[in-house]
Amino acid sequence: MNCVHKFSRPIVTSFGIQIKKMFSNIAKPLGGKVAIITASTDGIGFAAAKQLVSDGASIMISSRKKNNVEIALEQLQKEYGINKVKGLVCHVSKKEDRNNLIQETIKIFGGIDILVSNAATNPTSGSVLDCDEEIWDKIFDVNVKSAFMLTKEVAPHLISRGGGSIVYVSSIAGVNPMPMLGAYSVSKTALLGLTKVVAMDLAENNIRVNCVAPGIVKTKFASSLTENESLSEHLLQGIPIRRFGRPEEIGSIISFLCSPSSSFITGEVIVASGGMTSRL
Repeated sequence: MNCVHKFSRPIVTSFGIQIKKMFSNIAKPLGGKVAIITASTDGIGFAAAKQLVSDGASIMISSRKKNNVEIALEQLQKEYGINKVKGLVCHVSKKEDRNNLIQETIKIFGGIDILVSNAATNPTSGSVLDCDEEIWDKIFDVNVKSAFMLTKEVAPHLISRGGGSIVYVSSIAGVNPMPMLGAYSVSKTALLGLTKVVAMDLAENNIRVNCVAPGIVKTKFASSLTENESLSEHLLQGIPIRRFGRPEEIGSIISFLCSPSSSFITGEVIVASGGMTSRL
């Protein structure tokens, strides 16, 4: 009896290692691919990063704040390994930051196959006509221009790899403008147009370009909507599924759009909103 007890743990441990190795060798949909994900240390961006690396990709995460990058990097590397996940500080409105993000990704991983443009800001609320020019410029600089510039800067590297995938993260507000979020809504609508145009331009290079338009998702970014009891109750009345979304529900769609399973999809906008009205 003692003999069985003495050797049972090593045998079980050895078996567990073998099982882990067996599953790690199973082909994953994004195996061998390299992805850049902007604004990926929290919320939807972090969920996308986690799903992409889980599906086999090597990923470069980024954020404006160094502390956020370090915290997210520690979590992801602990689960997926230091060789699969790297991170950098990147303010997407700064050309030098974008260039560093791209060049470091190539230096570390050898190339780029996927771009997920998730960075966004919304420093104001109220009528669109009350939006100051300075605030308007900031919203469009981060939400639209950075996505466009990153696309221009990354596209040649995707072409050199024989193709790839670009995913923009828009919003339900881009499809059906939300009251008090006028300027933000317009910026997110612009991403829908960018998706269509860039998809046509890059199709001949085997690069697919798609967009995800999440509904109201429980993130820090949307906390002013989801954590205000009276406002959240009102908003839930407009969501047939009667709940807010979860970041991982959007992350899985993003990964799908980067995978071979969506190989015949380009120029499309996928709305994931729990049934909210989604007609432009």
